[in-house]
Amino acid sequence: MIDWQTLDVAQRENLLERPLMADNEKLQGSVEKILGVVKDSGDDALRVLTARFDGVELENFKVSDGEIKQATASLDLEMTTAIDKAYEMIKTFHQAQLQDDIEVETTPGVSCTLRIRPLQSVGLYVPGGSTPLISTALMLGVPAQLAECPSSIIVSPPGRDGQMAPEIIYAASKCGIDSLYKVGGAQAIAALAFGTESVPKVDKIFGPGNRYVTEAKRQVSILQGQVGIDMPAGPSEVLVIADETANARFVAADLLSQAEHGPDSQVILVSDDASLIQNVESAIQEQLKALSRWKIARESLKHARYILAKDVEQALEISNLYAPEHLIVNVRDAEETLDKIIHAGSIFLGPWTPESAGDYASGTNHVLPTYGYTRFTDALSLKDFQKRSTVQILSKAGLESLSDTIITIAQGEGLDAHANSVAIRLQEETP
Repeated sequence: MIDWQTLDVAQRENLLERPLMADNEKLQGSVEKILGVVKDSGDDALRVLTARFDGVELENFKVSDGEIKQATASLDLEMTTAIDKAYEMIKTFHQAQLQDDIEVETTPGVSCTLRIRPLQSVGLYVPGGSTPLISTALMLGVPAQLAECPSSIIVSPPGRDGQMAPEIIYAASKCGIDSLYKVGGAQAIAALAFGTESVPKVDKIFGPGNRYVTEAKRQVSILQGQVGIDMPAGPSEVLVIADETANARFVAADLLSQAEHGPDSQVILVSDDASLIQNVESAIQEQLKALSRWKIARESLKHARYILAKDVEQALEISNLYAPEHLIVNVRDAEETLDKIIHAGSIFLGPWTPESAGDYASGTNHVLPTYGYTRFTDALSLKDFQKRSTVQILSKAGLESLSDTIITIAQGEGLDAHANSVAIRLQEETP
């Protein structure tokens, strides 16, 4: 437990620093080589890299119709029912985000339109292999479906049996995605960015992944005109604000639910109650014993922070400094704190709102900015699968009404041709 009041400004900044991604320079070089070999050798490179990193040799990467039918048939009713329910909840929330074109007559004779259209081709990266992220397939597939993107494909690492996880295949089918490819890692991002004989090139890449995937997305996104990505992202993180009314077991469970993501995940508890912090630390050690991924969680907890604040208001200030991916506010009258929350990717209010609800089935999207990027970007939503362009239509009278304004400003900027493009029109009776 660290008392926030005892720290100076520099110490406070150091306390809220994220874990550094190890071997960053080496990682960049490794990913750059993978991108280059896939760009040059296509499917042949994918076969070599899949054998090296996933331990399976594949001749064909595309999931066949037969494999889709077999995967769907292999799932029990409990799993398909859960996926169906989560799909409906996510669809309901994202469907409300649909927006018509916006048309405005800014002045008589001048019509302006905001035109909204779907992205033409999107690639959805879904972590798979030993721990298939079923929910990610839904979080990416549902908005792509609602946006009516003409081409949506999923890439996901194969398991040791050389197959894509059947749960991911079923989730993809719910979202109307029938082009699935058994390839993962940085090589999958390369395939989506450049295209191979099997995997089509896309306009934008979505989805979380390990540090190789994250670095690959970063590198392809800075290639001029090549491909877009959804957002910058790093290891998962949660900050919990709790007061004396919070249940320590609830808080511990919420912290561990993020810690089990990976050894570089970070969990932070900020409370104005020292006894609660101590009880949470004890509850974490007790609950840790029962987790199947306890070794991963234990490594992650090395980055954990337990901070004693003066009061809830100061706890909110600390949270805004950190700008967490997930923020859980487990305090008395939690909803009243909302206006004071400035930076957070997804917010969970009250004792009955675990972060896991947002991960799976409340309806909000769990693809979120991390590493403090919530200061300037937001959660994945329907608009990320759309693009917007503006349209203007002017009558001659409309142009005349704006001519003085346009010509004066253009001449003020020294751009005579801009001014002339208006003036020359006003000298003519017909186009």
